[in-house]
Amino acid sequence: MLVAFSGGVDSGLLAVVARDLLGEKAHCVFLDGPLVPRSALAEAEAMARDLDLSLEIVRMPDLDEDFRRNPPDRCYHCKKKDAAILKAKAKERGLAVVADGINLSDTTEHRPGLAASSEEGIVHPFIEAGMTKSDIRRVARESGLSFWNKPSAACLSSRIPYGEEITDAKLRMIESAEELLHELGFVQTRVRCHGAIARIEVEPTEMDRLLAERRAIVARFKEIGFCYVALDLEGYRSGSMDEVL
Repeated sequence: MLVAFSGGVDSGLLAVVARDLLGEKAHCVFLDGPLVPRSALAEAEAMARDLDLSLEIVRMPDLDEDFRRNPPDRCYHCKKKDAAILKAKAKERGLAVVADGINLSDTTEHRPGLAASSEEGIVHPFIEAGMTKSDIRRVARESGLSFWNKPSAACLSSRIPYGEEITDAKLRMIESAEELLHELGFVQTRVRCHGAIARIEVEPTEMDRLLAERRAIVARFKEIGFCYVALDLEGYRSGSMDEVL
């Protein structure tokens, strides 16, 4: 089995199970590129070392113009390309199947990439097992895996509204802004980029603390390139950009 590895809870648990059951016949591939924060790559490499996983980093090509136009189905086309690379890597190593950490909870969201992966023959063991995100966290915790409560993550393009061009400058602004919030101790957070406006999402319980830090946050965000900084009063929620659909 070749595991599409992101360093998150889902693919992390899948990689550990594959390692335990298949030994040297299990291999992980991390697809690196413009949409991946540098911190995510470093965390994935550290996790692989700690868990003794076979990990390969594959650098993805620059974003093409169709993806940069940012249509609502952008993830479909992206996952098609990802699948082609993953299947080629599996073939190189003589591995029978490519698997990912998609689970039942993902099927309730706007996930055009899931259809693309399934069409390409990528298997979804957690869906087959009837497991939700909370199930995966529970099993990881019961297995003694330290990453069981790691915050959910998503590629940087998910911070830009559909129809607005995805540029390298916007991606780096988002990455720098979220890195600042993480340094300040905000764990589950997103910075949505609406042109010159940064819309911050944090857990509702963290809003008072964020407001207490607002002067430092605003000053740094403006240095990064944003003109206005806003707090989303609904708080953090996965896929908030999909609400317009």
